[in-house]
Amino acid sequence: MIPTVAATLLTLLGLIGVVLWKAWPLLPRWTATALRNLPGPPSPSWFYGNFQEINAEERSVVQERWIDKYGPNIVYKNFLNNDRLYTIDTRALNHILTHSVDYQKPIVARRNLAKVLGEGVLFTEGEHHRRQRRIMNPAFGPTQIRELAEIFVQKSIELRNFWDAQIAQDGEPTARIEICSGLSKMTLDVIGLAGFGYSFNSLNPTEKTNELTEAFQDLFLPERKFTVLMILKNFFPVLDIIPDEASTRVKRAREVMRRVGKELIAEKKVRIQQELAESKEKSGVKRNDLQGRDLLTLLLKANISTDVPDNQRLSDEDVLAQVPTFLAAGHDTTSTATTWCLYTLTQAPYVQKKLRDELFTIETDTPTMDQLNSLPYLDCVVRETLRLYAPVPETMRVAEKDDVIPVSEPFVDRFGQVQDNIRISKGASILIPILALNRSKKYWGEDAHEFKPERWESPSEAAASVPGVWSHLLTFLGGPRACIGYRFSVVETKALIFVLVRAFEFALAVPPEEIEKKTSVVQRPQLRSAPERGAQMPLLVKRYTREL
Repeated sequence: MIPTVAATLLTLLGLIGVVLWKAWPLLPRWTATALRNLPGPPSPSWFYGNFQEINAEERSVVQERWIDKYGPNIVYKNFLNNDRLYTIDTRALNHILTHSVDYQKPIVARRNLAKVLGEGVLFTEGEHHRRQRRIMNPAFGPTQIRELAEIFVQKSIELRNFWDAQIAQDGEPTARIEICSGLSKMTLDVIGLAGFGYSFNSLNPTEKTNELTEAFQDLFLPERKFTVLMILKNFFPVLDIIPDEASTRVKRAREVMRRVGKELIAEKKVRIQQELAESKEKSGVKRNDLQGRDLLTLLLKANISTDVPDNQRLSDEDVLAQVPTFLAAGHDTTSTATTWCLYTLTQAPYVQKKLRDELFTIETDTPTMDQLNSLPYLDCVVRETLRLYAPVPETMRVAEKDDVIPVSEPFVDRFGQVQDNIRISKGASILIPILALNRSKKYWGEDAHEFKPERWESPSEAAASVPGVWSHLLTFLGGPRACIGYRFSVVETKALIFVLVRAFEFALAVPPEEIEKKTSVVQRPQLRSAPERGAQMPLLVKRYTREL
């Protein structure tokens, strides 16, 4: 028999070995030497690299200065001096985005995403992701979004009435309203109804908060501070067995969302089976037979349609994982985009007036999707907002193999050599610069940082090379992992702006320099004088009286 001390030592060494084996894919890659011939800034710290100077300013600002100084393809240092590629070359970005199997989300980011959302379409990679997208795509097509437009407009009107009641309560023609809260409630209500037929009723002041609302709020509660344990858990997953406040809260919320999600799916399956039983069609449901408004019902119908091979169907777990994914992806991004849109209208009164005049060319208060899309200046305002204030300013990818990335034009490396490609090693990290590319002077002109909706009346020819799925912007990314819900988001934003700008005049309630951007995945506004209060955008909201 092995002595007790030796057995304990062997057990300890085995445990260390398992931890290192599991943690190895998560650790920084010091082998990514292929990038080190690229120009870039010096690293001020062996531990933080350039992280602290990037974090000290708004997203993309520091990197934009580096691009101006060193060129379109640079490398800077991340945590523990790990090399990170940063490029605004559109050919290089097109290669990275279209080769989604070779360039995947970092495993740390995927693990953290799965803890909150489960293994939905935002998490999965490779064939698993392609299978989910094939089933989900029909639910996000133009026909389905046209059906959902009524919900967008209905909830926009509820928000209008919610703010109108606040004005009436103040007894003054103008009220100071913090718009982030109301917009967040409205988009939560929309994704509840349009996503899976669930009524949050967040805009109803008399409605008691339900358990799913509370779970959602707990799930996405921003962290005020990051502990050492939270950081270590990223690199050593085995430490997840140690509970902390954040993980306990998330676990509890996930249990509620999972239970409610299973109930919703079970209810919808029963209804679908009833529809099939009542149908005179004996051949079963086909993709072109799909009807119904909420995305979850459409997803379930698509998954059981007879023209989908068995090996391409989603499991119940895959379907269940989409419930929190719908909530997360369809909530914060649209409310944040609309917040920034209303902010820009306060800073450009002529745009606000011109837009309002166009909106009143539609006689109805409840426009269809086609009517919303028929308004050219509204389209310009929304495009310009999503260009200049992309809700998600950046995202990450990791090279899954050694590769050669093509570039659109040669560049000079740090050794003075002319290069016509970027060589990258397996494990190297890449930052996809959504916001920086959207406001690059190279593609949008010298006024790229200015809010000018009129630029969309004659779009930039240079920007045509940007590999985005929508409007030559990187806001919704491009390639196989482009945002599946971009049509949903654009039409919802248009509905909000249509209803709100017809009803109110907006002015900023604080000096413009008080507003700053704070990014935690999504780029939200906050007040420099009160960052502890979180997302805020205080506006002066006045009822608009139309002169006939």
